[in-house]
Amino acid sequence: MLLNPKTENYEYLDEYSQTLLKKTIEFFEQRGKAKLKEDDHERLWYADFLAFVKKEQLFATLLTPSSFGDENTRWDTFRNCALNEVLGFYGLAHWYTWQVSILGLGPIWISDNEHVKKKAVQLLQDGGIFAFGLSEKEHGADIYASDMVLTPQEDGSYRANGGKYYIGNGNKAALVSTFGKLADTDEYVFFVVDSQHDNYQLVQNVVNSQNYVAEYHLNDYPIREEDILAKGRDAWDMALNTVNIGKFNLGWASIGICTHSFYEAINHASHRRLFDHYVTDFVHIKLLFTEAYARLTAMKMFAQRAIDYMRIAGPDDRRYLLFTPMVKMKVTTQGEEVMNLLWDVIAAKGFEKNMYFEMAVRDIRALPKLEGTVHVNMALILKFMGNYFFKPGKFSDAPKMKLATNDDFLFNQGATKGLGKTRFHDYREVYGEFDSPNVKIFKKQIRLLKILLLLGKPNKEQTKDFDFLLNLGELFTLVVYGQLILEEAKLTNLDDDIIEQIFDVMIRDFSKFALQLSAKSSATLIQQKICERMIKRPHVDNVRYQRMWDNYVNVTKDQYEMNP
Repeated sequence: MLLNPKTENYEYLDEYSQTLLKKTIEFFEQRGKAKLKEDDHERLWYADFLAFVKKEQLFATLLTPSSFGDENTRWDTFRNCALNEVLGFYGLAHWYTWQVSILGLGPIWISDNEHVKKKAVQLLQDGGIFAFGLSEKEHGADIYASDMVLTPQEDGSYRANGGKYYIGNGNKAALVSTFGKLADTDEYVFFVVDSQHDNYQLVQNVVNSQNYVAEYHLNDYPIREEDILAKGRDAWDMALNTVNIGKFNLGWASIGICTHSFYEAINHASHRRLFDHYVTDFVHIKLLFTEAYARLTAMKMFAQRAIDYMRIAGPDDRRYLLFTPMVKMKVTTQGEEVMNLLWDVIAAKGFEKNMYFEMAVRDIRALPKLEGTVHVNMALILKFMGNYFFKPGKFSDAPKMKLATNDDFLFNQGATKGLGKTRFHDYREVYGEFDSPNVKIFKKQIRLLKILLLLGKPNKEQTKDFDFLLNLGELFTLVVYGQLILEEAKLTNLDDDIIEQIFDVMIRDFSKFALQLSAKSSATLIQQKICERMIKRPHVDNVRYQRMWDNYVNVTKDQYEMNP
């Protein structure tokens, strides 16, 4: 299940894509770990990586829709996630410039502006990177309150004035897709600017990092009609639909970071002797590694299955709107859990300057907080809970979407309203196909959650208490998480031992959130009683646990180490 860059051959991709990914891995391995860490510590702009991107046409091939390129060019979420994982594996900085380029390109590909589209194609081929000018210093992601203003001029052009904040690639972006309002109508507007223009004022890098996360101001920046991507409701939808596309990548970055850290941690622990034992001989260390492996495997399985729903999406199938924020929210917070477990193993070693881990534990914290906080994404996820549990729709089984095709619908998602009408297939179908001990216990917990929603439905005051709803949402997301994990397990014939280990973790997580919900000061007596019944103990199977350690966890030692 874990990516090993030195042995992965990407046989599931076409030959050209295989070559691109292998060249990317080779770039990082030839640079080596010492250079990776030196650049991180010195906060060096990754010009060498961007030179590689241009030479190999990496971004141009993967981020240009097929209608604008050759036979190898397409926007293919399955292929893009392979690169997401690789870039995350070698550190957040190089992944970040790719990620914010995706966000910057989103409004362009969504728009009907053929002039800007053709310009973007050429800029990608020239090695250009892109930026997404949405958030502002005083308003953050509250785009209702944007202070970026486009003022009409007598000659039909406009002048843009205002500032943006937290804008990745804002120092070098060939085009910055910028969100604002029209001064005369107060309508929303999306337009593009050039970061090298004289009227584009680069104020500062707001972070102390290799990345350039810019504050910029537009000072009477001249805008022509051909620079405008959308106005009114279309501009609003463009902003949210772009985030739908971009935030999916955050979970994959977390998977990459955790995987590299896992190798580094088990390599260290398996060769270190304390009290006349190897560290990996201690019972508690085995437990920590086994849980980290189970959580990381679950992260990857959920994210892999979610790709399929991104790629089959259409006007009548918008299930991705639940699974995308979960990849962003659930997978990234699970990444933090994995890193905490591994750090408990390697302890002080995790602070050492020559360790990948030292960089990873800092960067892993960023991912749950980008493209909308966990709380914002949980608020979105809760909108789907009623239909998910009580009004399932009819859908045919979603196949594995590995085909080398362009994901056209992602740039034609339409209006962002009406989320409460989204329907989902019945989660009970896949749960009914698994009857192992821990899955059975988890299904009991799900039934009790549905009883809670029927008999202990949140009252009017509780629906306004977001702290209460956050815990309820955590229980809901675990059900969805388990559903897609089981779907992926079915499609990939995953070993029952791994499934049982994953659900061992999920039963304990479900019990934790149920306890927290019952302890809320606003929880009613019936809510408390039902939540207390949700608290379950996983099935104990020491023989299965030993197989997990022997066959999956311990065998990862010495399998990968980055070139020095």
